Amino acid sequence: MELPAQRVPVVARCDVLVVGGGSAGLAAAIAARRQGADVILVERYGYLGGLASGGLIVLLLTMDDGAGRQVVAGLCQELVERLETRGGCFYPPKGDWGDPSAELIERYRRWGLVWGSAPHRVRYSVAYDPEEFKLVANQWVQEAGVRLMYHRWASDLVLDGDRITHVVFTSKAGRQAIACDTVIDSSGDGDLFALAGEPFELEQVHPWLWFRMSGIEDVEALQEAGGDGFFRTVRAGQALMPWGAAGRIDRRIDATNPDDLTHAEIECRRMVMEEVDRLPGQTPGFEQAYLTDIALTLGITESRRLVGRYVLRREDLDQPFDDVVAVTGHWTKYGCVYQIPYRSLLPQRIDNLLAAGRCISVDHRAHHATKEIPACFATGEAAGVAAALALRANLTPREVDVSALQRALLKAGAWLPDGADNS
Repeated sequence: MELPAQRVPVVARCDVLVVGGGSAGLAAAIAARRQGADVILVERYGYLGGLASGGLIVLLLTMDDGAGRQVVAGLCQELVERLETRGGCFYPPKGDWGDPSAELIERYRRWGLVWGSAPHRVRYSVAYDPEEFKLVANQWVQEAGVRLMYHRWASDLVLDGDRITHVVFTSKAGRQAIACDTVIDSSGDGDLFALAGEPFELEQVHPWLWFRMSGIEDVEALQEAGGDGFFRTVRAGQALMPWGAAGRIDRRIDATNPDDLTHAEIECRRMVMEEVDRLPGQTPGFEQAYLTDIALTLGITESRRLVGRYVLRREDLDQPFDDVVAVTGHWTKYGCVYQIPYRSLLPQRIDNLLAAGRCISVDHRAHHATKEIPACFATGEAAGVAAALALRANLTPREVDVSALQRALLKAGAWLPDGADNS
């Protein structure tokens, strides 16, 4: 079948177009705007945060290296401070980071802040409320002067050689295009680099659907009595029910296949409701409990991964890179750090495209660390600053002076290891 040719109106122009308003896109947009770029942030839903809000994966795992040292700062740290001002988060005080005390470990485990295999130490991880995240995010982008466009889905792009000139979005208003100088793909699924024909790897995953219940008699007392399978939240009488609270669906899915997604949505919701029906009759303390909400989006943390100018691999754990622009610990391993090189944000061919968040150029094993919300904030911030510096110097992103980028990130409050440009 062939469709007739269609004229698509250009409804906006900008310096930096950020596609996808999850953690990475939020950070990229704010970072680029603070560097002076004119920024448009486009998100397919009606809220910012992606899995970090609508997905109810409301845990920042983790902002440290597992040995008591903070390695994710910058905009992610600012998020924590903004949430804390509103009483919207909980985390271990700095004096507890790295502490192996069994009593402290058990206390923070009940908040969902301890994962992996023993022996454990206290991590700088953060539990927060998703609705507070959404409010903070909206206020944040408005304060920064980012132009926010909700309810649009990137469906096509226009290329001039190896350069993107326009991205086409589909919405209830029809097809509309945005002209741009630089594009940041923070879509999670790598929609833009896939449309551009860049190489990628695709992983199939088991999806999950997190949910919350309220009306619980005393969550902390239940946990002390041995209750398991749920976490405390910042709201009294409420529990977060993460993956594992209900069983897995029958198969792995391709998160870029709408038929697979349909199957997963139906099956995950069925299993959640079975658990909601079961808990009041079988779990002490849940007698009067009721469903607060189910995640708006499936818990899918991996699909397309860019095969960019450098693929960060498991073997790169604890290895230094001259072009490091972000750092992340590992949420299930202690004392393990990945330095993320700038090249892992750059595609092989397209001149004015950057990737950020869980779709950057890493292998499946490294992805276990780089997919997490703090790491997505860090790569998003790096991409945003890089895009603005490139425009200011009339360069492509790959031509950016990495030393200048590192200095700009450090000045903005990001954490980079010794050896990055601190001049």
